[in-house]
Amino acid sequence: MPPRRRPLRLTAALLGLATTFSLAACGNSADGSTDKAVPEAGDQKGVQINLGPDQKRITTPTVDSIAALVPAEIRERGTLEVVNSAGSVPPLDFYATDDKTVIGVEPDLASLIANVLGLKPHYNTVDWANIFVGLDSGKYDLGLSNITVTEERKEKYDFATYRLDNIAFESKKGSDWRVKGPADVAGRTIGVASGTNQEKLLVDWSKANVEKGLKPTEIKIYQNSSDYYLALGSGRLDAYLGPNPVAAYHSASTGETEIIGTFSGAGDEVQGKIAATTKKDNGLVKAFQQAIDTVIENGTYQKVLERWGLANEAVSSSELNPVGLPKTAP
Repeated sequence: MPPRRRPLRLTAALLGLATTFSLAACGNSADGSTDKAVPEAGDQKGVQINLGPDQKRITTPTVDSIAALVPAEIRERGTLEVVNSAGSVPPLDFYATDDKTVIGVEPDLASLIANVLGLKPHYNTVDWANIFVGLDSGKYDLGLSNITVTEERKEKYDFATYRLDNIAFESKKGSDWRVKGPADVAGRTIGVASGTNQEKLLVDWSKANVEKGLKPTEIKIYQNSSDYYLALGSGRLDAYLGPNPVAAYHSASTGETEIIGTFSGAGDEVQGKIAATTKKDNGLVKAFQQAIDTVIENGTYQKVLERWGLANEAVSSSELNPVGLPKTAP
């Protein structure tokens, strides 16, 4: 299991916009699991993050009419099998201070969905690739792990959106370059997680650069955050491309890196969307969509996003199978 870096301070604006604030540890609660963020200046309210295994998650009532949309075998089972990947750093899916309980914005939202459906969430933590293997086999009902809607994935899965998808290039602090478009990564060495939409976007950019006579991007694949941050710190990578919330949190909590470019996770022409993911035509996606709309309407969704500093990535409603990241041209 890779080492976990204890987070220091963050603010809601910091996670979304990567604004620079003064970061330092402060007093913790009795269980040693709560850190508080306070901006250096201004009137923004700090966010208290509970890092312990006892999360006291926000809850919401069951809605019988939506619960009735769930296939009978799952209702009889009584559990919602949720799959996630905790290989990243906060605030998405990560390990609590006990190094075994997965916490973050994704488990909190999965819990709300299960509440609406009258089910008990059961969390299954696997590596990224096995999320889709388990969904394919029907072992898991719901994938909630920062999964972006793509046109290729829509051939096998159904999606109900719940958050905007923005990605960021994170580089060692003091970098003398910025990423404003594909040409800026020509000839650079960039790290990325395998099988993600970030990898696809980077591959597309590199191909486009080569077609224009520019140097290709050397793409390095990583599975663990500790590995790519080590490579970034040692200079073996020029930058790492990953989810914006993770990059902003890491750059803020360590002071060792900075964000040098942010983009939609679905490319230049489409705003990327993060979605609840399930096997295509298994009868669950409409229940998920209506559950998400319910928690958006009753305010518990917003409370969860605010809890993790992601209020700026909120959506006003859940979309069913929207336009996603285009397929890679052959």
